[in-house]
Amino acid sequence: MSIAATDLRRGMAIIFQGEPCRVVEFHHHTPGNLRAMVQAKLRKLKSGVMTEHRFRASDAVDVADLETHELEFLYRAGDIYHFMNSENYEQMEMDSQTLGDDAKWMAEGMKIVAEFFEGRPIGIELPNVLTFEVVQTDPVMRSATKTSSTKPAKLNNGVTVNVPEFIKTGEKIRVNPQTGEYLDRAK
Repeated sequence: MSIAATDLRRGMAIIFQGEPCRVVEFHHHTPGNLRAMVQAKLRKLKSGVMTEHRFRASDAVDVADLETHELEFLYRAGDIYHFMNSENYEQMEMDSQTLGDDAKWMAEGMKIVAEFFEGRPIGIELPNVLTFEVVQTDPVMRSATKTSSTKPAKLNNGVTVNVPEFIKTGEKIRVNPQTGEYLDRAK
């Protein structure tokens, strides 16, 4: 399906130069004595590379036909991550290159949403908040408060995040995977 370049919106998935891309930013320009144009910043979904392109207002842009499926992470074997489709129980594999920076946040039993283009997975979307157990951190300081300084803590998935000084080994915490920030203790 094709749409006019002036109908582009942030978050849309389009086909640009034969590759699926996500519109990150767009700006519709209408200079005084020139023709209208749309300046768009695009992220290629397969490689993650950012690119900018100027479309004429009269250009037609193809919308990418993406499918989304809920997957459950089963296990990791080397560089390959194994998932199960929650709808039809079919198993599939993704490599760490497809997962990108999200690979380090994978934990067994985690449910994610994966985007598919032409039957192949091209990216995933993690939940906004993940819960992990602290497996190693410095001892609790007696005068520690929430507003005091932070210390590094290693989580059960191997990632190290900064936590307040009152967090101790064995506690469960909630983390934002997009930023890698500590949010709060898990209840």
